[in-house]
Amino acid sequence: MSQKTILVIDDSATIRRLVDNTLSPEGYRVILAPNAEEGLEQARTVKPDMILLDHQLPGTTGFDVCEQLLTIPEVQHTPVVVSSTLRKKAYVEYADSPNVVDMLPKPYTEDLLITTVENALDTGSLIVQSQADGTAVPEVINALEEADFAGTFNSFSLREVLDFVNNSTKSGVLEVQAGAARIWFYVDEGRIQAVTGTGIDSKEIAQSLPASLRDIAPVLNLTVGGKLCSEVDGLVELLDRKVLDPRLLRQVLRHQAAMLVWKCFHSELKGFRFETGRMPSPLFRKLPLDSSLAALTVEAAVHCPAHELAEENSSTHYSRRAIRGQNLDRAGLSAQHLKVLNGVSEPITAANLATQLGMDPDETRRVLQGLSRADLIDRKSVGQVPQVVVLEGNADWARSLRLGAQQYSEQFNLKIVRDQLAVRLLLKRSRPDVLILPLEADGEITFAAQAQQELAAKDADVRIVGVLSSTDDRDTPRHTPVACDAYLTRHYSAEQCLKAVEQAMSDEPVTQVAESHESPSLATCAS
Repeated sequence: MSQKTILVIDDSATIRRLVDNTLSPEGYRVILAPNAEEGLEQARTVKPDMILLDHQLPGTTGFDVCEQLLTIPEVQHTPVVVSSTLRKKAYVEYADSPNVVDMLPKPYTEDLLITTVENALDTGSLIVQSQADGTAVPEVINALEEADFAGTFNSFSLREVLDFVNNSTKSGVLEVQAGAARIWFYVDEGRIQAVTGTGIDSKEIAQSLPASLRDIAPVLNLTVGGKLCSEVDGLVELLDRKVLDPRLLRQVLRHQAAMLVWKCFHSELKGFRFETGRMPSPLFRKLPLDSSLAALTVEAAVHCPAHELAEENSSTHYSRRAIRGQNLDRAGLSAQHLKVLNGVSEPITAANLATQLGMDPDETRRVLQGLSRADLIDRKSVGQVPQVVVLEGNADWARSLRLGAQQYSEQFNLKIVRDQLAVRLLLKRSRPDVLILPLEADGEITFAAQAQQELAAKDADVRIVGVLSSTDDRDTPRHTPVACDAYLTRHYSAEQCLKAVEQAMSDEPVTQVAESHESPSLATCAS
């Protein structure tokens, strides 16, 4: 039976966690949205099998959302269950809504939630209920406990959070919100024992399975979400009866964990929460991975599509890192992969290391990139022109700057990105020499300060060039959180950009702002 997708639109974080923690173990793929706007966008994107909709939402109501869903062809026939504390009063409002098939009064128990979802999926759009008058009551019975450790990824990397949990040898689950997906890392005594998730298409993981495991790829339909259903119980029973080879199944679970970890490194990470004592389903307890983050990132890099790897050339070198406070556990790395790690005591290219070790060059490159993801080694261009990344949201000005930089291609390599998310993803995959960031708005200053803190925490030698509206802005108090190696002002030319890069790379004190003598309009520059 294919996995059913449930979209939950509710502004209560407690309700969203309750529904997620109740339905995910039952085998459902759960997508969460905190407001109507995100909910409608997710509905268009994921095309859920059912929508659980809160009646009272910020700035609107569930009734208005139902009306908008009817205008979206992909979901106009999708059954909707409305949840409300208003009970009968809300029921009347939805009596004539053709896509509302049931009502779920708050507060509700987990059993009632499961039963309501099952009925809605079974009956679809055949049910329309209406009732009259009621009163408001508390939303949740037996509300979930607060997380023992929670936060965002604005100041912490995934590696740092996992290091903290594993170094303290805690047992429990780390929940990570990666884009629209939720990924759970089950840890015990400093090791990763299982990785599961919701909002994940198991086919994506199956595509990268080694040939030796493809015959049992359908197992991923059951294991990706960490289900507690009869089919998974059947797998456990087959293991107990020695009908199913535990070695093959453990390899599938390890591959699943590796690819889910890889997804984290290629997604926008929003937040995390750690709960002590929470255990995975019986199947994962029976076949624990007992692995390290480094082993999983290497496995993912070895099997991932080539386009997901960072670009390399003859000047790309790798070297060993020495990081204070890092968890250096290498459990799960093969003897061959440990040789790769031990072979980078001095900067070396992937091709030269492959020759030294007698390994396949492509495998060596992939292992090195996996170790780089785990922050065990550094990846840097050596003996090459500076690699410069510019954050520029204006398409016309970006095009003008790119054209102007072509004449200086022998002095620096310029890459222009359009938004902050692109910068974050790029910094996960590579380390530029210089980062040019705007410091004209409060949000830009905050982002630049966070980026600088994160790079410093990783001992990454990336120089920062700040872009100001005018020279007078340089010493204003609000810019003090960002320590720049050089400055530029709008609208700077490619030549001035090169001078700022040279100043930033020179280690000389910042003495002046690279300032344009002419301030042409954007239209003039673009032309």
